[in-house]
Amino acid sequence: MTEESPELRAAIEQCAAVLIGAGFPGMPGRALVYLLAADDDGLTAAELGERLGASPAGVSGAVRYLETVGVVTRRAQAGSRRMRWAVMNDSWYTVLAGQGPLYARVGEAAERIAGAFSDRHAPGARRAAELAGFFRFLQRRMPDLLEEWAATR
Repeated sequence: MTEESPELRAAIEQCAAVLIGAGFPGMPGRALVYLLAADDDGLTAAELGERLGASPAGVSGAVRYLETVGVVTRRAQAGSRRMRWAVMNDSWYTVLAGQGPLYARVGEAAERIAGAFSDRHAPGARRAAELAGFFRFLQRRMPDLLEEWAATR
């Protein structure tokens, strides 16, 4: 990361707070935003730990989580055994584009819940049907939205 001003650090922490407030895990959320703001070559675990004020184990868990969900990548640092972590280009697109099967599974599971009620108008049946409808909507619309996004870039 180039010079990290107090304004940039505050903006990073505010963005991380929004992610965390929305349910994103704390340390991975903060790590993600610091990596998002980093130069293209990313950060080593030590650099990330310094920015986060976190232990090596905390950094390891955070980047492992972010790698698992597909938003960061690990790269070898030239001339060193150290690894660098960076936000993947098009990571949001890639993550969302690959979720079609998940949307289908959640929709099907919610439909089964709604169908298991003897009273289709019971509050739980209505909520499950609404959830199923929402995930079916995402499954149908996400490819078009991603295509539209790609066209606007």
